[in-house]
Amino acid sequence: MPFQPVTAIPYGRQRITEEDIEAVAATLRSDFLTQGPKVAEFEEKFAAYIGAKYAVAVSNGTAALHLCALALNVQPGQRVITTPITFAASANCVRYCGGEVHFADIDPTTALIDLRLVRKLLESHPKGYFHGLIPVDFAGLPVNLEEARQLADEFGLWIIEDACHAPGGFFRDSTGREQRCGNGQLADLAIFSFHPVKHIATGEGGMITTNRADLYEQLLVLRTHGITKDPAKMHRHDGGWYMEMQTLGYNYRISDILTALGISQLARADAGLTRRRQLAARYDATFASVPAVRPLAAAPGHAYHLYVIQVADRKGLYDFLRTRQIFAQVHYIPVHTMPYYQELGWQLGDFPQAEAYYDHCLSIPLFPALTDEEQQYVIDCIVEFVGA
Repeated sequence: MPFQPVTAIPYGRQRITEEDIEAVAATLRSDFLTQGPKVAEFEEKFAAYIGAKYAVAVSNGTAALHLCALALNVQPGQRVITTPITFAASANCVRYCGGEVHFADIDPTTALIDLRLVRKLLESHPKGYFHGLIPVDFAGLPVNLEEARQLADEFGLWIIEDACHAPGGFFRDSTGREQRCGNGQLADLAIFSFHPVKHIATGEGGMITTNRADLYEQLLVLRTHGITKDPAKMHRHDGGWYMEMQTLGYNYRISDILTALGISQLARADAGLTRRRQLAARYDATFASVPAVRPLAAAPGHAYHLYVIQVADRKGLYDFLRTRQIFAQVHYIPVHTMPYYQELGWQLGDFPQAEAYYDHCLSIPLFPALTDEEQQYVIDCIVEFVGA
């Protein structure tokens, strides 16, 4: 009898184990639900995993982006470049600070920001016109940050690496050295998300990594209302209760409950990454002989948060898969086509590669708990639709 899924197959899904549940339960039985030891433990272990000096855990990935923009002192009127193929938060963080967002089109083979077009954009304006660059490791494929850093140094830019899709991902630099996403060697700051469909799930949550002590210290204060309790940093010290709000900050903290889950999930992050790569390799091998299905480019350091294909009739395939209990998704609607950004002057036709990609892209199921039988069912349904 042909395989039939027992439940719907989404494009992504968290996996919660008994160890995860016990880790959370132990925290619920402890003295601290928030602002306790689990937050610092998660930060320390995540920094070690990524290879960065510092990590700051926050309430979500969007908060992480906002704090990065604040720490880098983004001001009204400053101009920052990012990609149109990303979640809106990658651009919105600049707008939160009053900055101007500029886009550079994508490389159609990878859907990553095209650094050649970034250079062209930078060279078309005087030095100092642009202030920052936010490249996105889309779908888990790392941006070549060595090339991005060269541009940044040449034109006086800072870099925030949006690595939400790529914990554990890496690229090899010109010396052959493995550069892990978020390790702080090439970007000033990097951010991660712990949304349920990501590699590490805490429900909601985010992380900022950096090798810069000055930015790390700013982030710690900005995360917690702009308040410090460190006597060495205070203007005065009235007693053990005393604290000072020294700048306008935010409540972007994460709880011990969520970080306990994050610590447990982090312990098997490499196993999950290995499984994602196995599933992606099977898709690659299958679709290599299906001309009507065009996956994005592969790479050894790809972290495979998403597996994206491009087909002629994306809407038709999306709807067909839903009739077969397969819930694919589209990543992403180009940011510059959103009504908010069109009101700022962007319009259809500005970034033809991003728009062409959007017309044909579909993220199909890829997550560590996806079984071989479920994946084959997904493959069979796609091949049936495209008529290969």
